[in-house]
Amino acid sequence: MTQAPTILPSGDRALTFRIAEGIDAAANAEVIALAAALDAAGIDGVTERVPTYGSLLVCYDPERIRGAALERRLIDLHAALDVRAQPARLWRVPVHYGGEAGLDLETLAEEKRMSPEALVALHHGAEYRVFMIGFAPGFTYLGGLPEPLHTPRLRVPRQFIPAGAIGIGGRQASVNSVAGPSGWRFIGGTPVRPFDPKRRDPVLFAAGDRILFEPIDAATFDRLARRAAEGSPLIAPEGM
Repeated sequence: MTQAPTILPSGDRALTFRIAEGIDAAANAEVIALAAALDAAGIDGVTERVPTYGSLLVCYDPERIRGAALERRLIDLHAALDVRAQPARLWRVPVHYGGEAGLDLETLAEEKRMSPEALVALHHGAEYRVFMIGFAPGFTYLGGLPEPLHTPRLRVPRQFIPAGAIGIGGRQASVNSVAGPSGWRFIGGTPVRPFDPKRRDPVLFAAGDRILFEPIDAATFDRLARRAAEGSPLIAPEGM
């Protein structure tokens, strides 16, 4: 275990079970394991749980379970938790570096004093961990970004970034899920749709998943984007 948890009320229908602060793979694994244990426990009145970097948000119906009772159940589940390496899904995500979504590739390469090709090789040579889904439906926060690519966000966010854009923000990486404003720096795009409300499971990735980015050219991106528009998920997970 990482440390003694802190439990905080989040309004009158949710508790935040905080295990750690900051970005830490061990704490995140503990959060995900607690979420799985909560699912398995089948506690009446629990309506939703949302794993984050180091906390688990647990929503509940106060007419079916009181907050104090739920807090005790969470403490018991955490105390009995068996946090060991769990099999994680691996996704191979095709990315066209540069292009319409890669607004910052050239600028970032210049800032890092490397060629765009070297930056791309560094980015897709790493394995990433999905720490959490948040901000927008399906927006994927990733750990594992190589340290030379750590880059602050823009001071003034852009007003439109396309869905599927591959981003860098601080020491995190991301996959943009829906079009909209963002202050992240973007180096490419994927035709894969992390969020599609027409799918049976609208959100593609989940906390704890692993991601490898695989470069594709513009023609392949366009071909796959047409398939995605027709409803194809394009990729399937390995390792489960």
